[in-house]
Amino acid sequence: MPTTRLRPEPGNQPSNRIDGRLDAVVHSGFAVLMVASAVRYVMRHSPADNLWTVALAIAVCALYAVTAVLAHRQPRRGRQQLWIPWMVALVAAWAALVVVAPSFAWCSFAIFFLTRTAFRGWSGYVAGGATAAATAVGLFRMSDWTDIAMLLGPLAAGALLTLIYDKIERDAALQRRLFDDVTLAQEQLAAKQREAGIATERERVSREIHDTVTQGLASSLLLLEAAQRSWPAETAHDDVRKATDLLRRNLADTRSLVHELSAPGLETGPLPEALEHAARQYVDNINVQVTGEPQPLPSEVRHALLRVTQSAAANIKLHAHANHASVTVGYLPDAVTLDVFDDGRGFDPAAVPPPSANGGYGLRAMRQRVEQLGGELSVESSPGEGTIIAAQFPLTRPADPENAPKEAR
Repeated sequence: MPTTRLRPEPGNQPSNRIDGRLDAVVHSGFAVLMVASAVRYVMRHSPADNLWTVALAIAVCALYAVTAVLAHRQPRRGRQQLWIPWMVALVAAWAALVVVAPSFAWCSFAIFFLTRTAFRGWSGYVAGGATAAATAVGLFRMSDWTDIAMLLGPLAAGALLTLIYDKIERDAALQRRLFDDVTLAQEQLAAKQREAGIATERERVSREIHDTVTQGLASSLLLLEAAQRSWPAETAHDDVRKATDLLRRNLADTRSLVHELSAPGLETGPLPEALEHAARQYVDNINVQVTGEPQPLPSEVRHALLRVTQSAAANIKLHAHANHASVTVGYLPDAVTLDVFDDGRGFDPAAVPPPSANGGYGLRAMRQRVEQLGGELSVESSPGEGTIIAAQFPLTRPADPENAPKEAR
């Protein structure tokens, strides 16, 4: 079962990591352009002009730094109320600086992106528009109010950047929604997988209980009822002894099931002896035969063979009233087969009632065991003609469960 994936923290989302890298690039660009613009301005103007302009540039840098720090530390919700005074002061100082000293116009890009990060809605458009307008006025002034391109260029660039930024924001919002949807789908899938695992484990435990405890208790009850009818004859003592032995084995099977231990002799003992031991718990005169060349089997196949044999033998004891019964294990090159035959009274497989509190789980549990391992189970019987339960397990389990052979119900 795949492990459950928890919903990631918002700070771990890919879009937030990309935003962080973009912010770092924008802030670094602002610092480099401010230094370059200041050097250009100082070299082209007299010290008297430099003093107030450099002081204003330092104020812009300080306001920018405070706003950038708040942008990094504060969550998106409620940031607009917190940043209004800082951003208003930054835009006003920047407008004054770029009008007085158009050399700093190149820093407008960083100011524009910072205003769009700080504000949402109409306030973001106003702040970005004010930045573009101040830049346009400064450059137009630098051209002695003659070059119309200096006026229209920043305005057109501001409009273009606004459209691009809006597109980026819409894409980022869509990405966040998709990320949340995928995360929610993963959580739902993990929950369904847990539920499926619980259901599978319940089915497995119910089959184990049916094939061991339930069948044993039913057979013990028959033996004790027979002993009660024939008491105090010698056969009654034999029935009581058999019932006692069967109950002891049921107790051992129950403890094994509780502690998730395998059935006695299944893992290390020869398979024919293990099957004979399991079958003779219910039918004393049953015969076990082997055809083909014996070969090692996967533990889950051995376990299924044992449980199917137990369940089939218990059904013979409880329902068949057979004189003879046999178990045949066949080894094929790529499969192993199991046939359990009895000459009892038989039944109509199509008329078997559904499982209920009175029983009816045997054939269903056998079929589930076999099909879980990619095998096939068939039941051949008719009233008065005996019964054959045949199972076949592939020795190479299909990689895709959908491609496993399935018997027509």
